[in-house]
Parts: sequence; structure tokens; C-alpha cells
Amino acid sequence: MARRGAITSPEATRQRPRIGLALGSGSARGLAHIGVLRGLAAIGVKPDVVAGTSIGALVGAAWAAARLDQIETWARGVTKLEVLRLANPAAGRGGFLGGPRILDALAKTIGDVAIEDLEHPYGCIATDFDTGREIWFTKGSLQDAVRASISMPGLFAPVQLGGRWLVDGALVNPVPISLCRALGAEIVLAVNLSGDLEGRNRLLRAPAVETPSVDEVLARLPDKLRTRLEAPARALFASRERDRDERKPPGFFDSIAGALNVMQDRITRSRMGGDPPDLLLEPGLAGIRLLDFDRAAVAIEAGMLAVEAQKSEILELTGLRERPPRRSRSELRRRRGSPTALP
Repeated sequence: MARRGAITSPEATRQRPRIGLALGSGSARGLAHIGVLRGLAAIGVKPDVVAGTSIGALVGAAWAAARLDQIETWARGVTKLEVLRLANPAAGRGGFLGGPRILDALAKTIGDVAIEDLEHPYGCIATDFDTGREIWFTKGSLQDAVRASISMPGLFAPVQLGGRWLVDGALVNPVPISLCRALGAEIVLAVNLSGDLEGRNRLLRAPAVETPSVDEVLARLPDKLRTRLEAPARALFASRERDRDERKPPGFFDSIAGALNVMQDRITRSRMGGDPPDLLLEPGLAGIRLLDFDRAAVAIEAGMLAVEAQKSEILELTGLRERPPRRSRSELRRRRGSPTALP
């Protein structure tokens, strides 16, 4: 306690602001949230409040329940075969993929505890299928809340809770900044998983860039090299021409994913325009598709890199500062013994 009459600097009395983390939707890309949380912990930033939508609700719940290690272990162990095994075909029951097997997987990773019993304030978002209203879960069964939040239309069957049919919260609030603030966050770090997806479908399906013909390329080579490379070069150019002319339309899952990406990107931009986060993280995840849960290592690394890229801004915003590197005793002795440079 400061002595009466003592001068106390504003810096000494300023308290760290309550940090909120808003984890966005994005299916398998959401495994990047694990990397974001790991990256924040590595630089000494611990959120006080976490809110999530869809896959963000799942990862956020695991963190709030102190089970992030378990979900990371589970995610890193998922193979393509495991993804197919968890898929429980349920066509005609509200979604192509069912829920029980995935729900069992969730129960093993996050447990079924009450939201209000978590160490930190947590909330997630679902959508009322009948009214389109945004539903906030801030108490009750954690498992039920997460299951409702991740029920992507067309893939997973809706969840019935409290007399309402609920589907994925990404339909109304893909990056839940507003919920984070409502839970008491003074500053909000938001993670948008679709930030680098604008134009992705166009990029994959765009006409090829104008390139020199095979004859033009061969004409630039020395005679001996041209003779040796002519056959493979012509085969390569012919293959590219076939690919250009025979581009296939998107498949079932890619069609759903592409439509949801466009929708979520537009909703996210609109909502952030009115309620922007204090800092936005956008991991590079364009190469990860809807059900690429077997690529957890890539997604987690992308999340960690996103934090590292904005490390200085995060530390400045959260009131933390990078500590100078600790000097060795020998270096300190050298510095004490060296003459002081005069101006």
C-alpha cells in the first residue's frame, strides 16, 4: 500500500484489462484455435473470457474446462479413416452426417460439465432454426451447448433443446465478438477462420494464366538440352491443357463448404463493421477444407504463426510488455566496468 502523500505513477496503478477471446466458425479449420491458444500462452497472454461459434465453441469449451491437451491429442490422432468412422450417415434426418458418434468424441474431450462451473466465463452461440434468432449459451450443459453450436445445416442434424430446434451459430454470428463483450471482456481478440478464403473458389477455378507455348519454351534451350527435354516438356504441357479443359464442378461437400464460406465471410464483415474487435487474427488456412480434420498439425501451426506475426500488437493491447533478454553475470560485470560514453 502506498504511503500517504507518496506519488504513485499511473503506470503502477493501472490494472490489466479483462481479455476476451472470440473464436470463429470454420469446421476443420477451427483446429487452428488450438494453435492460437498455445501461441497466446507462450507469450504470457491468458484470456479471462472465451466465446465461440461452431468449432470455436468446441475448442473454447475444451480450454475453459482445462482440457485443451486432451482435444489436441485427439485432433492430432485423427486420420482420414477416423473421419469416415465418425461420420454417421443420417440422410433424411436433418443432416447427411449424424451426431451420436461425434457427440461421443466430444464427451471424451470436453466432458459434460455445467458452463457456470467453469473456471472462466464462457459462452457459445447457436441459431434457432424456426425463427433465425441468435441463441446464447452461458449456463447449463456444456456438451449440449457445444453440440447445438456445431450443427452445420445439411451435414449435421439439428439439436432439440428447450423445445427449439437449434443449428450452427455461424448462420447468425460467425465470430462472437458481441458475446465476448457481454461476458465482461474489456478488450477482444477475435479469430476469423475465413479471412483468407475470399476468392478461394475463384482462384481454384479461374482460367489459367497466359503462359508461353511449349515451342516457345523449347526454342530458348540449347540444342542438346532441347533434344533431351522435348518429350517430357510436351507431355507436361499436354497434361496441363487437359486439366484446363476438363475442370470438374465442385463435389457435394465442396459445394456446401463454398456456399457457407461465402455466407460466413459476408456476415462476419457486416458484423465487424458495427462491432469490430480490438485485434483480429486471421490464420492462413485456405488449403484446409470442410472435413480435413486429419490435417490438425497444419491448422494448429497456422494458429501459432498468426499469434507470432502479431505478437507485439497483442502485448501492447493487453498491457503486457516484452521483457528484455536476461543478461549473463559476466556481461553485467563487463558493462559495469566499461566507461560511460559522454554525449
